[in-house]
Amino acid sequence: MTVAPFNARRAIAPTFVLPAVLGSDVMVPLANGAMVSFANFDHAATAPCLSAVAEEIVDFLPWYASAHRGAGTLSNMCTARYEDARQAVRQFVGARPDDAVIFTRNTTDAFNLLARSVPDDATVIVFAGEHHANLLPWRTVEHLPIPPGIDELLADLERTLARRRGGEVLVSVTAASNVTGELLPLQEIVETAHRYGARVAVDAAQLVAHRPLDMAGLDADYVAFSGHKMYAPFGVGVLAGRADWLASAEPYLIGGGATAYVSDDADRVEWVSGEARHEAGTPNVIGAVALATACRVLRPAWDSIMAYESALLTRLRTGLAEIPGVGELSLFGPASSRVGIVTMSLDGIDSGLLASALSVEYGIGVRQGWFCAHPLTRHLLRDRHPDASSGTAVRASLGLGVTLEQVDRLLDAVQTISDIGPQLVYAGGEGIWRPQPEPTPATLQALRQRG
Repeated sequence: MTVAPFNARRAIAPTFVLPAVLGSDVMVPLANGAMVSFANFDHAATAPCLSAVAEEIVDFLPWYASAHRGAGTLSNMCTARYEDARQAVRQFVGARPDDAVIFTRNTTDAFNLLARSVPDDATVIVFAGEHHANLLPWRTVEHLPIPPGIDELLADLERTLARRRGGEVLVSVTAASNVTGELLPLQEIVETAHRYGARVAVDAAQLVAHRPLDMAGLDADYVAFSGHKMYAPFGVGVLAGRADWLASAEPYLIGGGATAYVSDDADRVEWVSGEARHEAGTPNVIGAVALATACRVLRPAWDSIMAYESALLTRLRTGLAEIPGVGELSLFGPASSRVGIVTMSLDGIDSGLLASALSVEYGIGVRQGWFCAHPLTRHLLRDRHPDASSGTAVRASLGLGVTLEQVDRLLDAVQTISDIGPQLVYAGGEGIWRPQPEPTPATLQALRQRG
């Protein structure tokens, strides 16, 4: 089957003024010896660094010192920057004035902290399709089935809440699926939970780089997210939310910074209150400053970001729908609202082989597997291939730095692989495929130098 290149069949989209990211001009070698600009479609795992974030960190590094630890000028300045970053995050997510904003390592760390802080008699309700960060850390948990639709999701949640008797209840749910990108009905979930006196925690990891979030307006009780998914890859995450459970819980980490007093024989310890209670050890000042910078860059740019990503996503989904054998995984159907994530399978091609061929032959980076949401991905794959007992999928996720030309390159590549298969011979299996013979490190270095 011969088709016209995708970029010859589509009108050029409008120009947008967008925040810049690093890595847009990185050149990578192909197996045929050519050098191409890398097309990064793995934002849902880790987004590139904002140029403004990198510049801010370079400027800040000469001033870097301990925060909350010293009396010197640099320590005082770093303490101020760290606490200023906390306020920037508070504004970014629309937290209430009395909400705690705690810096963690990532979203997984934030949910583990929250899991340690819920009362002993609390029950946590989660859907089985959640990312593992939200699916696994809870002590007393009730898993609801993966919903076939939004109406079923809300009805199942209401039935479950209506029969609960005694103890606190926390409903923990994603804002946007890391597998399909689909948005969950957060407003309706919060309203339903609050009708029954339950609290709601929101996994916003896949939302905050693509859409604004207003905790107070939504009336969400807790929000967790990661810096590395919103263009601030310096090992920082956030748990923001109501302070009472956090204030009464044992410190998440035991050590300096969380202590107000330790007796001589350490048999009596008094813990501090506030966010520092759960931030023991030397704080990640660099990460906090980076995250605050990303917050300040993204907030005024939402209109442009959302319009541009919508154009990219429409082009990608429309093009994939035209390719025989490609199936997009979806929870709620093709018309559901979503952020820039498309997960697919291609009939007759192992997903690991497809991902390897896209990388080695076209310079395109995607992710393949079950995406740390194993139950959901397997469920959606079984919907598409009812007779299949195993298999994985390929996820293409986009954001700042991805161009329309790169979307067309991905579409052309998938079309070619669908028509004639990979151009090279590969060996492997179980998701790991390598071209034969595999280029040696010396060969790859020579190709980089040539490029």
